[in-house]
Amino acid sequence: MLSANIRPTSLDEIVGQDEIVAVFRKFVERRELPHALFFGPAGCGKTTLAKVVASKMNHEFFELDGANLKTEEIRKILARFDGTLFKPLLFVDEFHRLSKTQQESLLIPLENDRCVLFGATTENPKFAVSSGIRSRVLTFEFKALTQEDLAKLLEILQAKFKFDIDADAREFLAHSSYGDARSFVNLLHYALLLDSHVTKKTLQTLRSNTLSGEGAKSSDTHYELASALIKSLRGSDVDASLYYLARLIAAGEDAAFLARRLVIFASEDVGNANPNALNIAVNAMSAVSKIGYPEARITLAQAVIYLASSPKSNAAYTAINAALKFVSENPPLAIPRYLINTDEAKSRYLYPHDFGGWVEQEYTSKPVEFYKSNGVGFEATLDAWLEKLKRR
Repeated sequence: MLSANIRPTSLDEIVGQDEIVAVFRKFVERRELPHALFFGPAGCGKTTLAKVVASKMNHEFFELDGANLKTEEIRKILARFDGTLFKPLLFVDEFHRLSKTQQESLLIPLENDRCVLFGATTENPKFAVSSGIRSRVLTFEFKALTQEDLAKLLEILQAKFKFDIDADAREFLAHSSYGDARSFVNLLHYALLLDSHVTKKTLQTLRSNTLSGEGAKSSDTHYELASALIKSLRGSDVDASLYYLARLIAAGEDAAFLARRLVIFASEDVGNANPNALNIAVNAMSAVSKIGYPEARITLAQAVIYLASSPKSNAAYTAINAALKFVSENPPLAIPRYLINTDEAKSRYLYPHDFGGWVEQEYTSKPVEFYKSNGVGFEATLDAWLEKLKRR
């Protein structure tokens, strides 16, 4: 594949991720590398940067697949370097696929400085990587390449391989690749096998739809259309919501992506004003995963109409954000001892069912308040029930 054959061999040749490249340039100059996690979408340069840095630091490079990696394989690699002055650079792709046990098997080698570890993941390390690993590595977030990055990449390829490409073909090539340099280069590679003059028609023959996630053509980006859909739902405009849903479907948007966005919206923007909205959205996501297009359009439309028509409340969204902000900015609150089953003080715990469902009792060592009901829809029913319960 052309994408493998033209991979950059120096930091100067890497397109995109300018800030991260600049940081690693300094690490290379000072001859010291941190353990690192590269978090970002496919085709944005994670593997490329790892290989270039390993080469410049004269580390032997081991590229490992997190989906199939066995702990014994890592032990064997490390054993080869015992008693030497050299350290291997272990690059684990799809790091999030390692089990917790596999991740923790790396902790001692990291502590003993027996290797340099680079992990690449498309999943947020905060949720996909163990806290022990996260505390020992630096996390760098890679972004999908911009249209400017891809235009620069095209210039490099044209200078190297001498071909012609029409202006509308340039635009289609860039926008349909969704910031993925590997996909960009591979599509161009197969187009050049057909003709040294690249046209939009040729590219469209090879790629009838934009890649999953782009969901847009020309200047109408995936993010703009997705944002317009969500804002129309939030504004309870059923027809506008259906319009943007249709735009996304027509542009080749992944049905699973749309369904996930609707599930998030059901909790973030409808919440307990209509708790059934989450049921509708989750069921739609399940249905879409089983039937796909073209029928999935009907299920998505049903969910969109229901969500746009529902009463709205962001109380759950704001409450969890407030709680997380409090946790990040304050020392942990002591748990009252009577709430701990293994503590002798548990005898002082008041069992609410013995008091009709509610009894006044402290559940935190310091009063906290995060949830503020908007009193909308079913939220008002919940508010009334809580008030009635406490009065009783």
